[in-house]
Parts: sequence; structure tokens; C-alpha cells
Amino acid sequence: MGPHFRMLKPSSVFTILLMVGVLSAGQSGGIYPTKKPYVRTGNEVTLSGTIKLTGKRAKPRRIDMSADLVCYQVNPDPKTEEVVGSKEKLANVFVYVKSEALDLYTFEQPGAPAVLEHKGCRYLPHVLGVRVGQPLTIRNSDPTYHNTHPTPSSNLEWNQSQSPGSPPLKKTFDQPDFIPFKDDQHPWERAYVGVFGHPFFAISDESGNYRIEGLPPGRYTVVFRHETLGEKTVDVTFVPGEVRDLSFSFGAQDH
Repeated sequence: MGPHFRMLKPSSVFTILLMVGVLSAGQSGGIYPTKKPYVRTGNEVTLSGTIKLTGKRAKPRRIDMSADLVCYQVNPDPKTEEVVGSKEKLANVFVYVKSEALDLYTFEQPGAPAVLEHKGCRYLPHVLGVRVGQPLTIRNSDPTYHNTHPTPSSNLEWNQSQSPGSPPLKKTFDQPDFIPFKDDQHPWERAYVGVFGHPFFAISDESGNYRIEGLPPGRYTVVFRHETLGEKTVDVTFVPGEVRDLSFSFGAQDH
């Protein structure tokens, strides 16, 4: 006697096919855990402080732009800007937080694009923070050709020329990253762009000051990152509604 076969009901066949599809999608990365929009509770934390530089600061060096006469004309006395800030303070330090808890949420996106500009044959600003998915507008405000060439670690690399008066480039980044920007036509042009998956980051100003608001209470690693002086971290637990001063120092000898 041969084997017995039982006909499946159409509804059962559909259920099996649906389960197979879900499992296959899960294995291929087609289905991801759904993140929840973060809703403010009124117990958020404010974090601020001052970044200082200890030791002898190296003097900015003059940049030779004579290879492009237009650059020399629009910026006759350019200086390096890797380690800058007033007196014993340090500018251009990324301050941001890390926590697996933040990965469970989505946060409201900025209402305006971030802007990076070729001006005076320099990138302005020299250090910039953007959000994942936030539009980045890149302008050429000089009467000469420029080249915009980011070299990311986690995003796609691209390289595009910009003629004088050309429309701005408009780009986005899909992954958190720290991205050096260069200009292949003007090798002295450098910028440093941090891409973040949440809004809890800041960049220290000329007086070394930074401020982060609206942070949910909890335990975090606070990261201080400078393009040449490196990265330092501290673990901190914030209680609801806390206003915390967290200042930090880099040594001039760190690079």
C-alpha cells in the first residue's frame, strides 16, 4: 500500500507560505526590530561643560595656497586649524553619548539641512555634526573649482567636482560615522564630519564650551573626540532631571 497523502486546506497553505516568507526575510535582513519614537517625559537631562587644553599649544602654521592664484587672492593669510581655541580652551571637540538604550528609539530629525561650504579655499565649518538621514548641503562659494571627497568608514565614498557658481551638492549618510572630507585639487582643504544616529551630541566652541539637552536619564558612555588629539571616554549615570557639568581636558602632547 502506498503512502497516504492528506490535502491541506487553502488557509493552511497560505499560513505556511507566510511563515516561510517571514523566516526568509528575517535571515536575509529584510525585517528589523521596529524602533519607537522617543516621547519626552519632562525628566530629561542637560549635560554641559568646558574642554580645556593643557600643555604648550602648537602655533598655527601658514598654508601655502600659491598653487591656485584665486585661492591666494581670496585668502591671503590662511592658517592651519587642527588645534584651535581661545587661551587654554579647545574648540572642535565632538562630545556625544553612547548607550544601547538609545538604539531602541527614533528621534525627531532637524528641520533644516546641515551646510558645509568651500569658502576662502577652506571648508567651513572645519568640524560639523549631522544626523543619519539629515540632508547635507555642500556649497562652492569661491570663484574657482573645488572638489568634495569624503572618505567614510561606514558609508559610501564619493568624489565630485564643483565649478564656480554651480548648484550645491545635496547628500545624506545612512550610517553613524566620522568622515574626513578632503579636496583633491586643494590638498590643504580638510573637514571632519560626524554622523550620529541621535541628537545627543555637540561640538565645543572657541571657548571650549559645549551643551547637550533633552537626554533621557540613564547610564551612558560620554565620548570626547578630537580629530588629532584622539578620543577619551567616561561612564556616567544621570538621574531624572539632572543638570550636570562635565568638563574635560586634552593634553597638547596627545597627538
